Amino acid sequence: MKKILIILPNLIGGGAERLHISLGNKWAESGFIVQFLLLNKHGQLLPMVSDKVDIVELKCNKIRNAIFPINLHLRKYRPDIILSAMWPLTSVSIVAWLLSGKKGKLFVSEHIVLGIEYKENLNISRLLLTVTLKATYTYASGIIAVSEGVKGDLCKIGYIPHRKVKVIYNPASTGLSSGCNNINKNTRELLWGVGFDHHILSVGSLKEQKDHRTLILSFSKIYFNLNAKLVILGDGHLRKELEELIESLGLQDRILLPGFYVDPSPWYLTADLFVLSSRWEGFGNVIVEALECGLPVVSTDCKSGPSEILNNKRYGKLTPVQNIDLLSNSIIEALNEPWDVDKLKERAQDFSVDNISRQYLKYFNV
Repeated sequence: MKKILIILPNLIGGGAERLHISLGNKWAESGFIVQFLLLNKHGQLLPMVSDKVDIVELKCNKIRNAIFPINLHLRKYRPDIILSAMWPLTSVSIVAWLLSGKKGKLFVSEHIVLGIEYKENLNISRLLLTVTLKATYTYASGIIAVSEGVKGDLCKIGYIPHRKVKVIYNPASTGLSSGCNNINKNTRELLWGVGFDHHILSVGSLKEQKDHRTLILSFSKIYFNLNAKLVILGDGHLRKELEELIESLGLQDRILLPGFYVDPSPWYLTADLFVLSSRWEGFGNVIVEALECGLPVVSTDCKSGPSEILNNKRYGKLTPVQNIDLLSNSIIEALNEPWDVDKLKERAQDFSVDNISRQYLKYFNV
């Protein structure tokens, strides 16, 4: 029986963490021995891990200190397949794997547009990023990117040949729509309140990347004529700033920030429209989650996943990044446009856990 080891920093509420839990649970269900190796065993998503999946904690607070603990675990556990995600943990895992004598095959996956992230959030130079990627990714058994945009960026910044990177989309369709039988008028009223004609949803961490400020300002231009309410699920360091913006606009009764939800399905299933206002994305799991529930989507045409998921406007609307007026217009158009719900749900199944997990296993050659 093959052993699959998944290496992650933790299981906080991010898209990369969710997708690996979905994959790990599916592989365990299919008969593989699956183990998560976490630098720290914490995060809101821990309860989502199947009882069939083992979790090991290294108790390592800094990624750069994880080389030898990972190395020792590889020597002891001897996995057949290692999947490490999110640079710089990917590069650290490769070094540990090399020191272990290459126990098993190691695959790394990238989920963000590093070319943007290093400017916005990573406190390193582009030269150091390039050197690190080039020096480590060369040795990996395989490299996975979650979208064509992420692949192009990774190959460019790391000088990695395109043939060495495999695009496998995220398994973002995870059965959210199965909860529709439990959704009724009372559920909507309980979540959203009463008296609104349109219910607009956005899901994402409250940080600069998601650009909820533009979404809030766009909504402020149209909410009255639409008689609409906006709900933004997620938490982050910009909460106070966004709350102050909402208050300054006098929209406390029209815009709600309920926080992070492990299971956001009731919100998707009671909304009328989903909006993603990000400045950039690696993939955009939340778009697929919305489509799976038959929810129309308006998204910024940011790098790099949304246009690929929506197939260049076939399954939703795309609008320029940080354009308040055009986002407002797209929201109005989407709410007034008849959508083929079955077509949206069918598109989401292209990103089902069953489908994507098979693509991973085929790439692993197991």
